Amino acid sequence: MLGAIGSGVVNGSEAPIGVFDSGFGGLTVARALRDQLPNEDMVYLGDTARSPYGTKSIGEVREYALECLDYLAGTGVKALVIACNSASSAVLRDARERYDMPVVDVILPAARRAVRATRTGRIGLICTTATATSGSYDDALVAVRDVELITQPCPLFVEYVEAGITSGPELMQAARDYLLPLREAEIDTLILGCTHYPLLAGVISYVVGDEVTLVSSAEECAREVFANLADSGLLHDEPRTPRLQFLTTGSPELFAGVGSRLMGGFVDRVEQIYPM
Repeated sequence: MLGAIGSGVVNGSEAPIGVFDSGFGGLTVARALRDQLPNEDMVYLGDTARSPYGTKSIGEVREYALECLDYLAGTGVKALVIACNSASSAVLRDARERYDMPVVDVILPAARRAVRATRTGRIGLICTTATATSGSYDDALVAVRDVELITQPCPLFVEYVEAGITSGPELMQAARDYLLPLREAEIDTLILGCTHYPLLAGVISYVVGDEVTLVSSAEECAREVFANLADSGLLHDEPRTPRLQFLTTGSPELFAGVGSRLMGGFVDRVEQIYPM
């Protein structure tokens, strides 16, 4: 177990936002949160010891994700952000019943934005195998509007991002293999259904074409967090220098190295909370 579980009681505006991901991709959400909510403290937990989640069963993902969310809730955060599409697919309903605070995922905000963006109703989705299998985006889109969703799992994209590879012939070939069927399906909007994927936006846009609108689940999630905190009276309004805390269940040195490579100076000190 990761540690003691707190009561999950809603905290005041001074409390931090808790951000959870299976690994490094959620850092794109954390960065979007910093850009849109510059006065807010954040605690980021990456379950790198058990990542990737995208190749695991829904049951495994649910178990691991709830354990991590319980840990964050116990630290006294004022909101929980599930910055992982695979985890959102597995635990969102449970999490909203389990915690007495705002819980924001990455799926429904991206689905809403895609519906607003599409002109033809033909929307593409690239994601992990776990997210594709769950059908969570199908459900989210049907709840918003009747559109056609064409789904393409892209498991290698996560490996490339975490290796620091965002260009080059191998990645370009993988992108063509994954994305050309979506282009042939004549989509006009593409959901980046994994928080790693915005780091490959250049390659993805090059392959699918400039006429296809890319929807980042990270950016849309950050907008949803802002709205939830504003509605709940939990925004930290005063200008200040926020405190960013990074936690990992794996190697802090590895997390700091990959995080710095992907995000520049955004990732600073990293603490391990789950010695393996």
